[in-house]
Formats: sequence, structure tokens, C-alpha cells
Amino acid sequence: MPARAYWSGQLRLALVSIPVEIYSATRSAATIALNQIHEPSGKRIKYEKTVPGLGAVDPDDIVKGYQVEKGQYVLLTDEEIEGVKLESKRTLELVQFVDASEIDAIYFEKPYYVVPKDELAEEAFRVVRDAMKAAKKIGLGQLALRGHEYLVSLKPCGRGMILETLRYEEEVNKASGFFRAISDNAPPEELMELATALIDKRTKKFDPSAFSDRYEDALRALIDVKRGKKGATVETEDNAPKASNVIDLMAALKASIEKGGGNDAPAPQNIKPRAAKPPPRRAPAKAAARKRA
Repeated sequence: MPARAYWSGQLRLALVSIPVEIYSATRSAATIALNQIHEPSGKRIKYEKTVPGLGAVDPDDIVKGYQVEKGQYVLLTDEEIEGVKLESKRTLELVQFVDASEIDAIYFEKPYYVVPKDELAEEAFRVVRDAMKAAKKIGLGQLALRGHEYLVSLKPCGRGMILETLRYEEEVNKASGFFRAISDNAPPEELMELATALIDKRTKKFDPSAFSDRYEDALRALIDVKRGKKGATVETEDNAPKASNVIDLMAALKASIEKGGGNDAPAPQNIKPRAAKPPPRRAPAKAAARKRA
């Protein structure tokens, strides 16, 4: 277990308070950091915090401010911000329980592991965990983290529980604004059967280890090539076969199923594209001018 908890406080259900700690359930993958370089000199570009007319400033002279009018700010010190009193800074109160299916996946943001803080808290922790598991419910509450009060969910997970921060309603764009133009007509039954068969053939148990960041791998390979490492090759997108923009959907689905539904897509040249409509003829410029005259 990590040496330092991300948050420590009370998990409260009515009159029951349980000392708990939360730890980040995820970690950032090692990524390639690209810096901006001044090409003529080969030196890294750096940024300085400046004030117009004064130049660079001392970091100790920087405070936070909220703009109330153009050019006018209310200044706030770190101590004043930290002094804002919110009970959710130290207490996570479960105020509601819901079925997990009621919350759309788009609202979930970041997961954390929740564990009892000590042995004295363990029994009460297990009671709440198992009661939620038996009821098949997840709890909702609010928790202040990093200068922001989050809506959070809490659910059983093995011997412990998982807390997930949720987005507020105003943080989620309404899907109707993006999907309105898509027709709600049912697709042809034959196409549905083929697509369903292909999905069935590709269905298997989720294994996260089967996937990796291929862009990251290709970028590392490119860097190795430029460093002069032997045996390092890079395949660029230009080497990939180019498919027609308009493909016969029926032929594509059938060809995919014949190949066993695997990841190897049929070669584009084996799929007959639909005949493209010829572009409308435009009258020559001179003829059009005479017609307007």
C-alpha cells in the first residue's frame, strides 16, 4: 500500500462514522515528453512569468486573483483559500443510494481505492461494504479535493470499496445536440444479422494486457531510428493500404465473417466499391455569362 494516503477522513452513514483513507486507483503511463527547442542553437526554450512593463517577477510576489471587471481583481492568498470551511473536506457523507445502472458512464471521472484507516474501523467498514453489496446499491456523496468539491460514488470492490469522482450535470454536453441529425430509421434486417454475427465472433473476455499504446511505441521507434539504433524500423501511415471512401457494407460484413471475425480486415481491393455518382456538370463560364446577360 502507498506510504501516503491521497485523502484521510470520515466515511459517514447517518450516525455511523468510519475513519477511512483513499488512494489513487490508477497511475499515469510513462509517456514521451517532447520539449520545445530553438533549432538554430539546439537549446531548450524556457518560459518566464512576467508583468507588462516590469519584466520577470519573483514567484513569492505571485498571488491568486479573481477578475471582477476588466483589469480589476479580488486577490486571495493560499491561506484564505485553504480557510474556506467545507465539511466535505474531512467527511464523506453518503446521502443517497442508487442502482449502478442509473448513472451513465459519461459521468464517471477518476477512481480511488477506499480502505479502513485502522483495525478499529475495519468492522464497521465491512458492515457498510457488505450491506451495499447485498442491496446491490452504490452510495452518493460529496467530497472536497484539490480546491474543488466533487460529486462522488462509492461501491464495494473485493475486500474494499471504490470511490469514483463524478462530473456534475453542467459539465456534460447534451447528446441530443450531436445526435439529432442521425436518422432513427431501423437498418435493413439482413445487415443487422451480419453485423450481429460479426460482433458475436469478436466477443471474448476483456483482457487489458492485450492492448498497448501503439502511438507511444511508434514514437519511441522513431526516436530510436533518429538516434541511429540498428534494427529499429518505423511504419508510417503512408505505408498503410488506402481503402475506398465508399465501401459496399454488405460485402465488407460478409468478408469479415468469412475470415472468422478476426482483426485482419479484408483487403480493400477485394471489396467492390459502389459506383460513385458523377459530379454535376457546370456550364462554362462564358456561356453562363451570356445567359445572365
